[in-house]
Amino acid sequence: MKKIPLIIITGPTAVGKTDLSIHLAKSLNAEIISADSMQIYEYMDIGSAKVTKEEMDGVTHYLIDEVKPDYTFSVSEFQDRANKYIDEIIEKGKNALVTGGTGLYLNSLIYNMDFAKSDANSELREQLRIELEENGIDYMHEKLRSLDAESADRIHKNNTKRVIRALEVCLSGEKMNDFSNDLKFNEKYNPIIIVLNREREHLYKRINKRVDIMMEGGLIEEVKKLLQMGYTKDIISMQGIGYKEIVKYLDGEYLLDEAIEIIKRDSRRYAKRQLTWFRRYEDAKWFNLDEYDNKEILEKEITNYIEKML
Repeated sequence: MKKIPLIIITGPTAVGKTDLSIHLAKSLNAEIISADSMQIYEYMDIGSAKVTKEEMDGVTHYLIDEVKPDYTFSVSEFQDRANKYIDEIIEKGKNALVTGGTGLYLNSLIYNMDFAKSDANSELREQLRIELEENGIDYMHEKLRSLDAESADRIHKNNTKRVIRALEVCLSGEKMNDFSNDLKFNEKYNPIIIVLNREREHLYKRINKRVDIMMEGGLIEEVKKLLQMGYTKDIISMQGIGYKEIVKYLDGEYLLDEAIEIIKRDSRRYAKRQLTWFRRYEDAKWFNLDEYDNKEILEKEITNYIEKML
């Protein structure tokens, strides 16, 4: 069976994925599937830098505003829904373009990940995955040490899967199972992976500017509205960068300037971890956007590369 070509446009937060992916979708006769763990939620627009209807410019998007903020949306469910949407797009005679920076979501399509075999508490696992993406493995390994020093001594911090699985065991009382199988490529798809990047100093300036724009755009009011709607600070979606800091500001734990600086700092740290994650994709084609003065030339080069791989 011929593999389905799957175009993936990824990169760190604030690098410029949204605008470029829409232009590429038009030139490649594609529809877009979002692989962003925050844009999946309704009402969470400003803090997630959600693509607007105007920005979509007529290009069909999937997995945007898919669920309510208190819905526990797992990687497994992303995989199921994305697979369904990809099939629908292909049946239309179009190409499927996946864009976003949530590495776990991308992995669920690139690799053969069978979530049906896992009996773990899905909500707990999702919480831990989000903690890992936002805080990094050093933080998670220290969290494990505080709960089970013996396991922390036994499991190297670079063995991310084992660290997360051990934390599941500590927090849920489950029996420990081996969770160290190597990932194998998904036989259904031929992934064409494009990683967008910028010079670090410029990327960090863009991240800081994005946070300023979020604040100017009404992030505080958005968080207040979510709380008024009954969405508490304890749900998974409200643990996202930007949301949890503003909640702490509203609760009096942070001064506003302090909350803003923490959002910027943690967003920069998240971008750094994302880049580390994407470097694991050995067949990915990287594009440094700062090397292109002309956006049309950049888009043409990426389009030519993708068309060659289709």
